[in-house]
Amino acid sequence: MTAGTSDGGGPLAGVRVVELAGIGPGPFAAMLLADLGADVVRVDRPGSSWPHIDPATDITNRNKRSVLLDLKTEGAAELVLDLAERADVLIEGYRPGVAERLGVGPEECRARNPRLVYGRMTGWGQDGPWALRAGHDIGYVGITGALGLIGPADGPPSVPANLLGDYAGGSMYLVVGVLAALHHARATGEGQVVDAAIVDGTSHLTTMLHGMLATGAWQDRREANILDGGTPFYSAYATSDGGWMTVGPLEPRFYAEFLRLLGVEDEVPDRDDLARWPELRSVIARAFARHTRAHWTEVFDGSDACVAPVLSLREAPEHPHLAARGTFTEHGGITQPAPAPRFSATPGAIRRGPAIPGADTAGIARDWDLARLDTEPAAAGQEEAR
Repeated sequence: MTAGTSDGGGPLAGVRVVELAGIGPGPFAAMLLADLGADVVRVDRPGSSWPHIDPATDITNRNKRSVLLDLKTEGAAELVLDLAERADVLIEGYRPGVAERLGVGPEECRARNPRLVYGRMTGWGQDGPWALRAGHDIGYVGITGALGLIGPADGPPSVPANLLGDYAGGSMYLVVGVLAALHHARATGEGQVVDAAIVDGTSHLTTMLHGMLATGAWQDRREANILDGGTPFYSAYATSDGGWMTVGPLEPRFYAEFLRLLGVEDEVPDRDDLARWPELRSVIARAFARHTRAHWTEVFDGSDACVAPVLSLREAPEHPHLAARGTFTEHGGITQPAPAPRFSATPGAIRRGPAIPGADTAGIARDWDLARLDTEPAAAGQEEAR
């Protein structure tokens, strides 16, 4: 059996989740819950919506099942409430107030099911002067100070795709909040609303840096600090073939091994002399530029020099360490990250491929004891912007 795939239930087996279809961090959070064994029912809208991704390859919808409902159609909201009544968790990623206007807000859902954990995923949060504004990852991480940390001092900030805001500051915090609220609900019988805002989560990720800033150990500008590329021995260097190597031997003993393997032990100035850091960076850069990425990967392989190659998305699954761990797996002809984290007794798994909108209505109606879900038609409509 392929690594990362099995018929195992996972630690969240038996947990029922309703996901009101959206884009970005909400679906990713629901995928995390599904990977860990939750029965996730995604409520899709008829018709396509941005981004135009083939549902068959949208692996953020793996391990889920889909039912097709237009919440602007009469009777559709009542069906969602029926699902919420049978669920442990509901996740939505609309702008504030949209779920309420559609009749599926937290008050309506929790009136039917007081134990329900109602997870709300937004960029700006449920309140505040920008709460109703449109937005995307780049803006959310921009105002939190996180984007301003990344990139060269003499150039624009480097945009880290949507990993930092949507997924780290958004999805992960939604999942933590939902699981904490679920624990509380099972202990007390009382559900609650989880307000997961990307600006809150991303700001929270910078906690250590704010502590360092307060003590003067962090400068509030790019490439001026130990962890932002400002340090010559915590940076990335180009190789002769246009590749890159990461360098991070902060500890003295690792740094000594790095210099030895790079072959520059007798050329470098004292690393504690900050005035000579430009010279140190030049020596390291010249050394890396003499050979290819493959050469340096081999040289540093198995060492404690804290050096690793920068790989592309297509290259990463082939790295020997990731391959040995099964960090990536293949399912349905698609190479993809395997479920994480790992559990010794109840491993997560890829049990099924991406949910195709509306394809699972009959099975959901049966398993959730909601026969009329399979008999009422869904009308076409347009998805609300989150």
